[in-house]
Formats: sequence, structure tokens, C-alpha cells
Amino acid sequence: MDCKRALESTGGDMEKAIDYLRKKGAAVGAKRADRAAKEGTIVTRVSTDGKSGVIVEVNCETDFVGRSEDFLKFAGIVAAVVQQHKPATVGQLAGMHAEGKTIAELQNDILAKVGEKIDIRRFQVVDSSDGAVTAYTHVGGKIGVLVELVGIPGTEATTGVGRDLAMQIAAMNPSVVNRDQVDKSAIEREKEVYRTQAKNEGKPDHILEKIVTGRLEKFFQEICLVEQTFIKDGTKTVKDILHEASAKTGKTVAVKRFYRFHLGEEAK
Repeated sequence: MDCKRALESTGGDMEKAIDYLRKKGAAVGAKRADRAAKEGTIVTRVSTDGKSGVIVEVNCETDFVGRSEDFLKFAGIVAAVVQQHKPATVGQLAGMHAEGKTIAELQNDILAKVGEKIDIRRFQVVDSSDGAVTAYTHVGGKIGVLVELVGIPGTEATTGVGRDLAMQIAAMNPSVVNRDQVDKSAIEREKEVYRTQAKNEGKPDHILEKIVTGRLEKFFQEICLVEQTFIKDGTKTVKDILHEASAKTGKTVAVKRFYRFHLGEEAK
């Protein structure tokens, strides 16, 4: 019906009708700007040499559209442009070109076609000068992970320990690589909570600090990647897996940084 109206409005001129629809798409986008767009997909891409990678989240309003061929194609184009041109912001990305149009124009095209708000929500680019980058997507693009490692060649990062670590992050959602990265104020806040809990449980004062220390250790084991139990072997930690990898390569294998996107999650 939209196509019929476009042709009627432009006297049957195909090119003008296309422009009409594109303009209509922009208008629909403005009307739907306040709609929630928390469905969609997360796309990851890593260069063939394993030295750089990107992770992108593109949103729409419904899971039905999020699984459509047109939407997934658009998300793939966005990821490819981010990988090639490495824009600093979503605004800068919008003005870059692909398939003869800007990303903003392609966004309006898909919006006009599906009738939903389409939002390029966020992206991250990782370049590794002294390491390698690996990526993993999980649950049909609902979770995506990008990891930078050191101590392994770029061509091997997508297999073995590299892939295992990306899967670990996807499944267990750590906040940091190690406890040195945990904000001191967050640690003090946790201690106060544990201390209050212990008092409310009627624990004697002389063992309060011991209880707090024990519970703090469990806190670190949950949020610190290297202290988590390895998902493929419950008898080992991620730190153990890194040590084993280091022994094989003769170099210190370590996680330098990671990014984990969960579709529709609140911004951190």
C-alpha cells in the first residue's frame, strides 16, 4: 500500500516514488523516535589477521523484524563499515557510505520498509598492536563478545583458548579481567553490605571480618574473569586455563580487555 500511494503521489514516476518512500521513512522515524527498540541483533567481525575486531548492536522494536533478512543485512553492512572506517561515534558512522548511500539513508530505507524504529545503538572497535582479537556471538545474536589477548598469534585467536575465553565471557558475564580493576569504592560498599548481613544473622562481632573476607572472595570469583570457574571444566579457573596456554606457547597468555554486549541491556 505504501508503494501504491507513493506511485500515485508521484504520477507513476519510479525514481520520485523511491524518494517519496525514503522521505516517508525519515518521517516515520521521527514519529517513532520515542518507541522502545530493544530487539535486534549484535554483530561481531574480526580481521583475517586477527589484529582488529568490531562489535555492533543494531536495534528494532520486535523480534520478528530482528530476524528478518533485510534487517540482518543492514546490521551486517553497519558492522562492515565500522570495521573498515572505524568511526568515533554513531553520528559519524551515519554519514559514511555503503552500497552507494550513507548509512543514515540505508537506515531510513529499512525503516520505511519494516515500519519500525531502527537504531544503531552502539559499537566498539578493538585494534591490537601486540596481541590478537577474537569474537563470539551467542543465542542468535542476543549476546556478543570481543576480546583482546596477548601471548597468542592473531591467526590462532579464533580457536582454542581464544574462543573458550570469549564463550566464558558470554556465558558468565564478568565485569572485569581481574580484581585490580574493581573500583575501591565498590569493594568498600560490598564489605559494608556483608558486614550488615552478618550482624543481622546474629554472627558474633569477633568473626565479622572473617565472614566479610570470605564473602568478598566469592564476590571477586563472580565478577573477575580470571577467578571464575571455567565453564568447560569445573575443576579449573580461567587463570588455570591461561597458565596452561602460556606453558604451550612459551609466552604469557593473558586477557588485555573485553567487551560484552547483551541485546537491549541498560547502558552501563
